[in-house]
Amino acid sequence: MNEKLFSLPVVNQITPYITQRNIGDLPAVVIAHPKVRAAVTLQGAHLIAWQPAGEEPVIWISERTAWSAGKAIRGGVPVCWPWFGPAGEPAHGFARTLPWTLSAHDENEESVMLTFVLESNEQTKKLWPHDFTLLARFRFSDRCEIELEAHGDFEATAALHSYFSVADIAEVEVSGLGKTYIDKVNQGAQCTSENGKQTYPDRIDRIYTQPEACSLIHDKAGNRTLEVHHHYHSDVVTWNPGPELSCSMGDMANEGYKTMVCVETAHVSSPMISAGESPSRLATTIKVRKNG
Repeated sequence: MNEKLFSLPVVNQITPYITQRNIGDLPAVVIAHPKVRAAVTLQGAHLIAWQPAGEEPVIWISERTAWSAGKAIRGGVPVCWPWFGPAGEPAHGFARTLPWTLSAHDENEESVMLTFVLESNEQTKKLWPHDFTLLARFRFSDRCEIELEAHGDFEATAALHSYFSVADIAEVEVSGLGKTYIDKVNQGAQCTSENGKQTYPDRIDRIYTQPEACSLIHDKAGNRTLEVHHHYHSDVVTWNPGPELSCSMGDMANEGYKTMVCVETAHVSSPMISAGESPSRLATTIKVRKNG
């Protein structure tokens, strides 16, 4: 997927390191920098690739994603806002399927920065009766920094629904999740973890409500550890569909679950509050380190 993305025809050369290209029906802002490669679709301000120089791809994308306007992308980092899950229609909010605008960009020898904006309109007000301005900021270098900033007067829930590439889910352990969680596979049961660690023997869908500030994805078969630092969050969500659900999903290959894990910076168990001159924020920083 990554190589295909970076070989797509250039539609617009924005700067030496930033281009616009089309993947399927979706325009994407593509970064090809000596230190990093990355891509964000205008639909959803959706990160679909991030790869520091010398590293394997970090972000997972389903090979069966349709790349169709208005249809959610399976993988990457969807912006779930202004609600998470089935709290409204569409599920996970409307921000991930609407077109955003690239409002600012900058680059230097070490990094590239992008800012996208989404503003309330007649379409959004039919779904959610609030005026808002939503900003998504990205800084790509040897780390990936994402910040969501919501202006207006309202409460919302949200998640940066990050899908990460792993070599083999059977050998993945995520630590730093904290001890209490809501088990969505088990009818929302309130549960306790002894050590704040998670493995993925089957379908897992959990909202950890007292997480540490950093989750570690131990990708043993891939010989690396991904650091997922959480900012302004109340929760961390972790998800893998497992074999049965993976086989039933039209936009995921039957064995797609084997090479991905979601570890999501989230604000679900308590709302994000935006008021006047005080916007709400949700942010994550992702780093890669080799094992050994």
